[in-house]
Amino acid sequence: MAEYKSAETPLKASAEAVYRKLSNLEGLKELLTRVPEDQIPADQRDLFNQIQITADTISFPAGPVGNLTLKLTEKVEPTYIRLEGVGAPVPMALMLHIHPSTEVSCSAQVEVDIKIPAMLKPMVSGPLNKMVTQFAEMLRNLPFE
Repeated sequence: MAEYKSAETPLKASAEAVYRKLSNLEGLKELLTRVPEDQIPADQRDLFNQIQITADTISFPAGPVGNLTLKLTEKVEPTYIRLEGVGAPVPMALMLHIHPSTEVSCSAQVEVDIKIPAMLKPMVSGPLNKMVTQFAEMLRNLPFE
């Protein structure tokens, strides 16, 4: 498995608040509807608007592979959330590590583990690194409280 990790991103909410909102995917849906449009980069708005969320899955466009669906498979309150790819062309998982800082702040790190053939790794490493970084930055703009 290849691992791609974002830098730790500081969040202006407690670890418990972040966990509570993100471990319940329907809570995430509510958060996404409250993100101000000017906080979404213009080149990402179409992708953002195509995100579909149920109680335990999130689906979004993933370029040439079509839609990608992630299913909530593991939670450890208040520090860890794991989603695994369903029907993905290769085994993959997305993890969110939440690190408590103070009673009103924490940091989060996004990690993607994906099994990709060695010959494809040079082609997908850049986009995957960019994706985990963008996801971590998107968390910074979500209103958790």
